[in-house]
Amino acid sequence: MGGRVTAVSRNERYGFSKPTYPFITLLAGLGVEGDVHAGTTIRHQFRMTYEPDLPNLRQVHLMHEELFEELALKGFGVSAGQLGENVTTAGVDLLCLPTGTLLRLGEEAVLEVTGLRNPCAKINDFRQGLLGEVFALDPVSGEFTFKSGVMAVVRTGGTVRAGDTVEVELPPPPHRALERV
Repeated sequence: MGGRVTAVSRNERYGFSKPTYPFITLLAGLGVEGDVHAGTTIRHQFRMTYEPDLPNLRQVHLMHEELFEELALKGFGVSAGQLGENVTTAGVDLLCLPTGTLLRLGEEAVLEVTGLRNPCAKINDFRQGLLGEVFALDPVSGEFTFKSGVMAVVRTGGTVRAGDTVEVELPPPPHRALERV
């Protein structure tokens, strides 16, 4: 099971979207070099105010390009980096991966998936009504559905570019479903 990287993004300042670049550098134990969310402790702007010493399980945000296609069918034009992700992928069902999955990006970098991204209400400032498309209550199961990607930590650093392969290595069973982090 594998896919590819379609875009990479980072932002040195807090903001909703992240500009795309030809490449990003992942730093082991920290995140994306030059990105505001890099660090060993939590860098999420809101959560830092009340949980500043928590380990940073949100060093890298990955999102599946297939979500953009789904949103386009509903009238929402979204492209790589606009929802704040660092790595946009294609061909990998990120949302179905278990906690602890390793993602090998390109020749060097290795990420460990830590959980689901919990979308922020600011998404409606970006596109009104978009929050309801990426975060909703499933009427059948009664469970919340999170579609806005997954979070990961950097286990092995390296350079990542659009076009790089994504190799998926599942952890040993029993698998634990992703929860929001």
